[in-house]
Amino acid sequence: MDWIRRRFAGNLQGDLFGGVTAGIVALPLALGFGVASGLENGAAAGLYGAIAVGLFAALFGGTPSQISGPTGPMTVVVAGIVGSLTGDVAWIFALVALSGVIQVVLGILRVGHYIHYVPYPVISGFMSGIGAIVIVLQLAQLVGHDPASGTVAALQSIPSDFQNINPSALLLGLCTIAIVYASPRFTKVVPGTLIALLVVTAGSVMLGVDVPRIGEIPRGLPTPSIPDWDFAKFQLILVPAVMLALVGSIDSLLTSLVADSVTKTRHDSERELTGQGIGNIVAGLFGGLPGAGATMRTVVNVRSGGRTHLSGVIHSILLLAILLALGPLASLIPMSVLAGILITVGIGIVDTKGLNHVRRAPRGDAAVMVTVFGLTVFVDLMWAVAVGMVMASMILLKRLSDIDPATHSPLIDIAAHRPWIPALEASEEVLSSVYLVEIHGSLFFGNAGPLQRKLGGIQNARAIVLHMGDVRYLDQSGVYALADLIEDMQGGGTEIYIAELHDEPRECLAQLGVAPGNIPGSHIFDRAEDAVQAAAHAAAHVDDGRIAPDVS
Repeated sequence: MDWIRRRFAGNLQGDLFGGVTAGIVALPLALGFGVASGLENGAAAGLYGAIAVGLFAALFGGTPSQISGPTGPMTVVVAGIVGSLTGDVAWIFALVALSGVIQVVLGILRVGHYIHYVPYPVISGFMSGIGAIVIVLQLAQLVGHDPASGTVAALQSIPSDFQNINPSALLLGLCTIAIVYASPRFTKVVPGTLIALLVVTAGSVMLGVDVPRIGEIPRGLPTPSIPDWDFAKFQLILVPAVMLALVGSIDSLLTSLVADSVTKTRHDSERELTGQGIGNIVAGLFGGLPGAGATMRTVVNVRSGGRTHLSGVIHSILLLAILLALGPLASLIPMSVLAGILITVGIGIVDTKGLNHVRRAPRGDAAVMVTVFGLTVFVDLMWAVAVGMVMASMILLKRLSDIDPATHSPLIDIAAHRPWIPALEASEEVLSSVYLVEIHGSLFFGNAGPLQRKLGGIQNARAIVLHMGDVRYLDQSGVYALADLIEDMQGGGTEIYIAELHDEPRECLAQLGVAPGNIPGSHIFDRAEDAVQAAAHAAAHVDDGRIAPDVS
């Protein structure tokens, strides 16, 4: 009872209004994405997916105000695999269910919080690419033709499609787009997509316009089905299922971040992935499209008063009622009307802010954004994200490597800035031969080489103190670079001391036998003052270039 009260109670009126409004917005989008998927009975699959994912993601998810259902990125992935599995629809829905299983595993493994580490240029290029794909795939239907099976094919067919335009279909599509964009000036109570859907469809029916329409939508609920086992088919859907799970997870968690910013709350990433996964499993079993957190529907829900998981449940119940009662009316919707609605959705997905700033952004970030965009549109969504992440990581490493890894000065040059150095009982000759080396930030494979080159140039040093108080992270490459540097200097008669090691670097140096090891334990100090004292004392006992034993 406490679980139910926490997730569904406390905002009944707001959740009712929010859920109903979100359901109304979701109806044309579910139908449109269903048709865009390329499935034979796509409109029904879109509704099934919106109901299943919307309901179970609300019941088990981790973002209270989120509304889930078919989205552009998820539909694009499904459309890409439909051609490979034509004639075997059951395996397409098995792909959807498998992607849900993978999402549940991702939730259990607690990988959801890693969404915060995806760089903005990767997200921007990816979302803009998805928006472009959605727009390109709808152009054929906008002018009255059957849609192409992929982005490249759709681009290739544009000349022939626009040479043989169905004027009635194009007019209906353009009217739909105009109403969607104009309606907010007159009313914000009823969504523009719903106004366009109802007005243009009713007008086309009353005037007897001859255009392609959705066609019959099955009434009632489908029965669950599982295809007979086929290892070859399983191999065919495995990689797309991983891609679908990753795309859905990114899409959902980005929407969760939007919901957090609007409601001033904090979502549970792992629970959200689990809820989305359960929803996609159910959608796949019942022949529905996969879904994810939908930004526009979520924002509409919040602005209409929705705050708890109950609003998502109400959204799904409304769609279910429409499916059971209004299926015959939905069959009259012109395909070009849905194309017009999806074109406005695609325009909304495109990150116009990122594209407008591409010339002013750092060249590396701009290159990542453009590359991800191109790969998303023309190659593959997973490759786009993977290549984008690698490029962004390499650019980050280059920038970190360009930062000066260390500063070094003889004690005599910095005595005025270190009040404890003049107190040393040492000659100027000794103070000139003892160097204080301060290593900045992390020491890792990206800046290990520059550190070796810089400190390798220290000449005639009797002793060096490595001040590592600023080093919080040290990887294996950094340790080996440090060890090589220490060995080279010790070979030239220079004594090495280390000061102010933090726990993680201390443990790493000890495990790899560097300190203690290359550097004896007696040369490791908690305070820089003590290390400098020891180094100056040792340098004062140098005889013929060799440090004499400490007999004091």
